[in-house]
Amino acid sequence: MAGTRERPSFEEANNVTVKRCFYAYEYARQYITGKNVADIGCGPAYGSSDMAKYATSVTGVDYSQETIDDNAKQHASVKNLSFVRSVVPPINLLDESMDVVTAFQFIEHIHDQAGFIKDVYRVLKPGGVFLCTTPNEKMSIARNPFHIHEMTFAEMRNEATKVFGSSGFELMGLQGNEKVNTYYSENSKWVKRIMKWDVLGIHKILPASLLIKPYNWITTLMRDQLKEKNDATLEIGTKDFFLQKEHLENTWDIYLVAKK
Repeated sequence: MAGTRERPSFEEANNVTVKRCFYAYEYARQYITGKNVADIGCGPAYGSSDMAKYATSVTGVDYSQETIDDNAKQHASVKNLSFVRSVVPPINLLDESMDVVTAFQFIEHIHDQAGFIKDVYRVLKPGGVFLCTTPNEKMSIARNPFHIHEMTFAEMRNEATKVFGSSGFELMGLQGNEKVNTYYSENSKWVKRIMKWDVLGIHKILPASLLIKPYNWITTLMRDQLKEKNDATLEIGTKDFFLQKEHLENTWDIYLVAKK
């Protein structure tokens, strides 16, 4: 896993990002209910703990021992939720030990994306399901220093085919309704106003470590201003997002559902 942490905090200004991320966990309920689940890149485990309400067991996997220890304390009352440290890949889990593996907004943070998908296949039981979301690179306006590599639908399709076969998976795109897309339109305008000062594209070649602080500062400022400008920002919920199977290139996130 990458050595930097990117997880949306729950301040009001981050509402749209949080709801966009959490949609994946809600959609996953149909696959995880009554199952043994591994949640890769669990971070502070807000999603893992939600899935534990429906699954038989959930194992949160994260590269940070500090995060693992904090999660164990924070979620001690959730008896079917446990945590394992693992620098992925490989995943520190036994062969064919999980019914479902989830990796939501994670794969863009690691170098060996192909190796990770292959190792997920190892961990899944026969008939097991892999659920994976990641930003659609085609919709990214500027570089995110927390991301090692953002995938296109073509790249995801290629890697999934190598492991699960051409008919062993489905690709969908996460889209939003008018409220969501108005928010992201204003987001795009804001970013473009900033990016016009970087006429040489310096942000694309600087080491990621140098960009993290300015990226966080600019992102916080942008979301605070968008919250004040757009009254709908705080009204947006997971119900304002949906998955579609057509016109994928214009969707915000890739959603992969693969079966072993």
